[in-house]
Amino acid sequence: METKITNNVLPTEEGFFGKFGGQFLPEGLKAEFDKITEAFLAIKDDPIFNQELNDLLKNYVGRPSPVYHARNLSEKYGADIYLKREDLNHTGAHKINHCLGEALLAKRMGKKKIIAETGAGQHGVATATAAALMGLECDIYMGEVDIQKAKPNVDRMKILGANIISVKSGTMTLKEAVDEAFIAYSKEYETAIYAIGSAVGPHPFPMMVEHFQSIIGREARQQMIDLTGMLPDHIVACVGGGSNSIGLFSGFLDDESVKIYGAEPLGKGEKLGENAASLTYGKEGILHGFKCLLLQDDEGNIANAYSVASGLDYPGVGPKHCYLKEIGRVNYETITDMEAISAFYELSRLEGIIPALESSHAIALGLKLAEINKGDKILINLSGRGDKDIEFVMKNYPLK
Repeated sequence: METKITNNVLPTEEGFFGKFGGQFLPEGLKAEFDKITEAFLAIKDDPIFNQELNDLLKNYVGRPSPVYHARNLSEKYGADIYLKREDLNHTGAHKINHCLGEALLAKRMGKKKIIAETGAGQHGVATATAAALMGLECDIYMGEVDIQKAKPNVDRMKILGANIISVKSGTMTLKEAVDEAFIAYSKEYETAIYAIGSAVGPHPFPMMVEHFQSIIGREARQQMIDLTGMLPDHIVACVGGGSNSIGLFSGFLDDESVKIYGAEPLGKGEKLGENAASLTYGKEGILHGFKCLLLQDDEGNIANAYSVASGLDYPGVGPKHCYLKEIGRVNYETITDMEAISAFYELSRLEGIIPALESSHAIALGLKLAEINKGDKILINLSGRGDKDIEFVMKNYPLK
């Protein structure tokens, strides 16, 4: 039993969700992105392509990922809390879902290399994994700050054969990694494809990443019906660029009884530069070839973004999220660093599951909802596991 997304949240031919999205690119790159659009539209309903992708998702990734009833959390907080276990996927997060799709598309287009950026390293690991599987070269751009924070993932990428390029400009985090990856891609687009790491970027990438990630929502919707006989009352996911969340949300957008929540990183506070809550504090602007809500200073310059979770510290957000906020279908709430750290330990101690710091933002918001919605069913997307964060958390936020 699947739900069909209504037409009002599908992109236009130019890639706009309402006034957000589109393609703001130099002419040469625009022509290449149009080729990617054409190739994607040709393969997305191709039975041979989908058979190959579905076989990999089942036998390589390990899908479907289960939905787990977190009984200990439920007992403590008073609501029935369920976790969509994307952390159990091969490579440890949801990123592998779209990376395999993009790598297969690259092969179909005759490309020889994948260029990508990464923040926390999960997209980098998934891209390096897909590139190794498909026999493609792989260049990964990563901010030097993030390289130090997520060293285990850097080592994984190197073992998988990826070339890691350290980015040492600006804040040395995700935004600068995207900047450098775009520059590199603009010089190699004839032989390479840019595998964007979230539901962001110029058309067709927000649409394409959602298409590959929508398996999360389709599975979760049916799993909740099978487990409980009904849909959840609330669903929750963290939002940086927005790939894991748009994947989950897409399965429930037509279900008016389901309240949908996105957890944004409030970081250290409300001041510009202390957070990455672009849906809460952003203004309309153009970033990396698309229009979105964007953290900016009074002069319109792109502001520095910050979060304890490297995968969330992006100054913009996917265009569909901007649209869903504008029409009021999704509630976007903020979670501080310390709330996320607390949830990191809470899930670890009560359920024996160590979450990624990104996912910990969703856990934190889900627990807040549980406390004020006793007896309701709350489904939280556990988008990644916390292996990469253990050393950083124990060094900087040890238990007292």
